[in-house]
Amino acid sequence: MRSEQNHTVRITVPATSANLGPGFDAFGLALEMRDELEFSIPDGNRVEIDICGEGSDSLPRDESHLVVRAFRKAQEEICGETTGVVLKANNRIPQARGLGSSAEAIVSGVAAALALAGKNIEESSVKDTLFDIAARIEGHPDNVAPAVYGQMTASWSAPANPTPLPGQAESAANAILRDGKPGNHTIVYPVADSINAYVFIPDYSLSTEEARKALPEAVSRADALLNVSRAALLPAVMSGIVKDAKEANDILMSATVDVLHQDYRRPLMMPSAELVDDMRDASFAAAISGAGPCVLVLHAGSGQDCGDQDCGETEIKRIAQTHLDSGHWRMERLQIAKDGVRAQLS
Repeated sequence: MRSEQNHTVRITVPATSANLGPGFDAFGLALEMRDELEFSIPDGNRVEIDICGEGSDSLPRDESHLVVRAFRKAQEEICGETTGVVLKANNRIPQARGLGSSAEAIVSGVAAALALAGKNIEESSVKDTLFDIAARIEGHPDNVAPAVYGQMTASWSAPANPTPLPGQAESAANAILRDGKPGNHTIVYPVADSINAYVFIPDYSLSTEEARKALPEAVSRADALLNVSRAALLPAVMSGIVKDAKEANDILMSATVDVLHQDYRRPLMMPSAELVDDMRDASFAAAISGAGPCVLVLHAGSGQDCGDQDCGETEIKRIAQTHLDSGHWRMERLQIAKDGVRAQLS
């Protein structure tokens, strides 16, 4: 199967917020802030890249660009060969801020390769293939999953040949052996229209690699149990099963508690940690978005769909006013993305 030279495909991919507090390396949420990319295949093997918006002054414009690398990796798997590519990117998702810019780049490249090979990414089997390839390129599925499927996702990886981690008993590896089918997997949880997302975006960045270095090799049983209990609440309250807004927001506060990763990373992003503290002190469910430094605030509105209602926005802005007045932060109210990556072939 060859990629089509006479077609152009337009791809849009939503931003994503991973972890959501307790769901470290598992939960993800798709947000309606989309990068828009256009792919076409030129004669020969040349690479041309035009970038507008976020990353226009820092991202490479050659075959080392992550979008191009993902595109060609997917082509190898789908078509058995690679081509050149002309890429035009209009980026809204900030780079290295914890909003899934790397996952977006990978998903867009893989989606374009599939679409230009004649695959319809709206078909569930093709979307599953997209997820599988993208997760393997990324190395973990938590940001890739919501970028592909939208909504809220819970993802996990089952190794083919599990071995105990440092400090684990042999029985841990034996338990993983009974984990089911090897590979990357996800479950999609629909999010109620009453759930609102507010994202605070700072003017500084933090690499995921640096953030991971701050984490310990092991945690206490008490900390593990706390996160498990809180994580179990989140899909339920995000689904809108709790109809009373005050009760839903009380549960959101509990459902976004974390002791596994945020405190360890705190010294790397003190302004973000302080904003989370201010929000939670005022009973708003705030957490670091992904590896940071963006801050995510989740709030349940008073109805099934807030529409033009305030939905807590005025109070959230008031609490964050000192941070916003510093000139180092901006706030965006974002809808939950009901679907993930989209492709239009022309």
